[in-house]
Amino acid sequence: MTQVITAKALSARFDALGDVGVGPEGVQRLAWTAEDAATREWFEGQAAEVGLRVERDPAGNLWGCPDAEPPWWGVGSHLDSVRGGGRFDGPLGVACAFEIAAASDRPVAVVSFADEEGARFNTPTFGSKALAGRLDLPAVLARRDDDGVSLREAMRSAGVDPDAIDRAPEWLRTRLAGFVEIHIDQTTELARAGEPVGVVSGLAARTRLEVRLSGRADHAGTTPRSERRDALSAAARLIVGAEDAASSLDGDHAPLTVTASRIITKPNAPTTIAAEVRLWIDARAPGFDAIDAWRKRLDSVVLEIGARTGVEIEIAVASRSDPREFAPPLRAALSRACEAVLGHEPPELVCFAGHDAGVVAERVPAAMLFVRNATGVSHSPDETVSLEDAAVAARVVVRALETLA
Repeated sequence: MTQVITAKALSARFDALGDVGVGPEGVQRLAWTAEDAATREWFEGQAAEVGLRVERDPAGNLWGCPDAEPPWWGVGSHLDSVRGGGRFDGPLGVACAFEIAAASDRPVAVVSFADEEGARFNTPTFGSKALAGRLDLPAVLARRDDDGVSLREAMRSAGVDPDAIDRAPEWLRTRLAGFVEIHIDQTTELARAGEPVGVVSGLAARTRLEVRLSGRADHAGTTPRSERRDALSAAARLIVGAEDAASSLDGDHAPLTVTASRIITKPNAPTTIAAEVRLWIDARAPGFDAIDAWRKRLDSVVLEIGARTGVEIEIAVASRSDPREFAPPLRAALSRACEAVLGHEPPELVCFAGHDAGVVAERVPAAMLFVRNATGVSHSPDETVSLEDAAVAARVVVRALETLA
């Protein structure tokens, strides 16, 4: 008989993870570091408890494999963090996965994807993209962290051969019948609905723009405003203009979020007018209609700012990710399981963040369950979630897997 998953059992798993990478400014478990290695030891201990053997694929993903012939249903998430992150983004899904594997009458594999956050080398969802065969390997492996260490070097130091990554897709193709990820809700949507869990219908479309603004360095005190070509001032106008362009679309299109996410200024001196700025702007919406309408208005803003400031502005598309619908049969199974556990159908949500489940969904049936987050805060030490709610999510997945062929 299937055992009942409890908050107490999940708490014990988090207690075993302890304070790995936890400091005054939050959790810091960057990929391919000593903290990352410590989470691997935790994974190995948890797998041993539930009778799973641990294997590491060519991309560094960790697999807790059942004693049965594949393909298996997989559950899991990731164990790495952003800088100054919280305790639940990622580990919640892995801890739940071990409980699901222990409770399920079916063989279940637990997967912890490598470098989901991409915080060290700007390589988000690295492990799942490797499994899906979606990495530009020469370029990605050449990326360097703040200390000048390349990803290739970091992986070798962590015991993973970067030259073998191209063999990773075979693992996904032969081992997984499908995949389910449990994750903390990164909004207040479930909290406002008064629901402990929700089924994610899909991931939003995303575009990231890289903007280069080229002005002229000059003295901050002696240069009249009329003679300046201030790249930083132009960047400030562009940031506000990007937000205003998004606001002007409210009501005409599906929800759209726009974020100026990173800025680098040269020469970055207190008495010098900025000569150059690199700026990244992130835009997300359920589909590309809203993003493309926003981009059209942004181009008009760019022309206006360039004419006004004398600053040259170039925009390149750094990345563009299609919206991803999760497998309807798997979502339906999760919804039926929610109804059995909760007594009513769960809400369906569109997720505006990227996740490993969205990447592997390109190759195998995949889905996600979100767990209520009262504050909506994530990627922060203030991130929190009720383990009672997480236990509900885990029980839902166990019940859903019982009905899937």
